[in-house]
Amino acid sequence: MEQKTWWVYMVQTQGGRLYTGITTDPERRLNEHLSGGKLGARFFRTDPALAMVYREMQVDRSAASKREAEVKKYSRTQKLAMAAAYLGSAGEA
Repeated sequence: MEQKTWWVYMVQTQGGRLYTGITTDPERRLNEHLSGGKLGARFFRTDPALAMVYREMQVDRSAASKREAEVKKYSRTQKLAMAAAYLGSAGEA
C-alpha cells in the first residue's frame, strides 16, 4: 500500500485572517474552502477563503498533525513571515 503524502497548509481569508489545516490534496482542499459548501471549514462561513499562502509536506498524518498544532501556536507575525517566504515576496502575504 502506497503511503499518502500529507500537507500542512495556510489559507488567507478575504478579511486577512489565516487558517491552518492538514490534507493529502492541497488543491482539492483549497477548492472545498473556496466553494463555501459543506466540505469547506466552518471557519470560512463568515470570512470567505481567498488563497492558499503556505504549504509544507509531511511524511504522514501524525507528523502533519503535530506540525499543524505547532504552527497554530505561532503568532500572526510568524505565520505571515512563513507565508511571505513561501510565496517568495513579503508583498503578497
